[in-house]
Amino acid sequence: MDASACSCNSGFSNTYMLLKPEEVKFLDLLRLLFSSNLKKRKFVDSTSAREHNFWHRFFIFLSIIVLKLLRFFAKPLALLGFFLESWLNFISANGGFSGILLNILRFKLIIPDSSSAEYLSIIGHLDSRVRLDEKIKAGDVNYFGALCMMASKLAYENEACVTQTVNHVWKMELLGFFNFWNGYQEKFSTQAFMMRDKNADHDTIIVSFRGTEPFNADDWSSDFDISWYEIQGIGKIHGGFMKALGLQKSIGWPKEIDPPKEIDPQQQRRPLAYYTIREKLREVLKENERTRFVVTGHSLGGALAILFPFILVFHEEKLVLERLEGVYTFGQPRVGDGEFGEFMMKSLSQYKIRYYRFVYGFDMVPRLPLDDKALMFKHFGRCIYFDWNYVAQILEEEPFKNYFSIVGAVLMRIHACFEIGRSFTIGWRRGKEYEERVLLRIVRLFGLLLPGVPAHCPQDYVNSTRLGSADRFLNEYDVKIQ
Repeated sequence: MDASACSCNSGFSNTYMLLKPEEVKFLDLLRLLFSSNLKKRKFVDSTSAREHNFWHRFFIFLSIIVLKLLRFFAKPLALLGFFLESWLNFISANGGFSGILLNILRFKLIIPDSSSAEYLSIIGHLDSRVRLDEKIKAGDVNYFGALCMMASKLAYENEACVTQTVNHVWKMELLGFFNFWNGYQEKFSTQAFMMRDKNADHDTIIVSFRGTEPFNADDWSSDFDISWYEIQGIGKIHGGFMKALGLQKSIGWPKEIDPPKEIDPQQQRRPLAYYTIREKLREVLKENERTRFVVTGHSLGGALAILFPFILVFHEEKLVLERLEGVYTFGQPRVGDGEFGEFMMKSLSQYKIRYYRFVYGFDMVPRLPLDDKALMFKHFGRCIYFDWNYVAQILEEEPFKNYFSIVGAVLMRIHACFEIGRSFTIGWRRGKEYEERVLLRIVRLFGLLLPGVPAHCPQDYVNSTRLGSADRFLNEYDVKIQ
């Protein structure tokens, strides 16, 4: 990728800092730690000639290293994920190890089809629940929170599984399953689906973005790319997430894009997330004035979910924004600086859009990128926080807001022990649907080594929306928003 490919249109962003790991040389990268001169570094495209803050340079150094490692190990990582996912589905399809032996003897061994509705992702094997909680009815204050979390979990699955679940298990209507183009990665690396939850009392469209897949280097690259764009009067925004949502090279965020056939026939097969979803919403919302929509996502999906309404505001899409009822994010990382947060809270308040940012325990992802002077990233809005026992609180920020904390590291490991113990008892205490599988227990053990990783799994977020005592807090939060 050449420098012009990463250039930024001045009409979109007045200042920016973009990382280009493909152009880095190690000695040049090492010099970054000892020299503030950014203009000499080909792997950094910045409107600032110098970066005097050592820690900011250090985080640029660290981000580049991680991005380079992800590029180098992308294929082995994907291969490992493929074999693990295939093995888990092979075991599941044949009914366990005893079933495999029996099917071998009967010459009826089942080889799973990766495009079938029964084929689950690794996320699906960690938490195999598909059905919605029948105790949470439409109209309950926590209904959309519970539904959105299940939709966020479902977004990790293939098209056949999503179609089967939405249309036949949930008895709703699938409006579209999408693979979106990331022009910077030059791959289809962003996924989402849209469904319609309609009955006599409400008609709501749910837009669900897929989060970071555990063995997908492209997803992790979006997370660890600390590039940023600053828009005058709005603030600084995380570049990796913007690129995943559909930011275009050199031209940024034009309000409308030319019809694909007029610019490049290939573009017709390369849809961009924001523009495709916006057009689909415009189309469906015209059908019924009662129809509303919500946006949701877990992890990286949560970042895309909250940035989607930002672009709508940026483009002054008033008619669409007036129909946006809420944004529900789970384990969402930080997406911008303090000025951006203030802009978003003002915009959400203007259109009476509810923003629910759910955080479970010591999940590491909401504590990244770091909230400090060097990286400038900050959360905005209230945090609906659940402890390890699924007790809810509304906080300004989750406890130990930055992942790297000495005291926090000790408490994280203590909580990891509690979670391992709970894994063996929650089934008989809460019901069979809450039983945890061996795979998830292994992941929970891994949390003693790297705390905060198991807490990011969808399992605890689904449990939080079903078991958590958030009803009263959600009511109070709605009143404050209104």
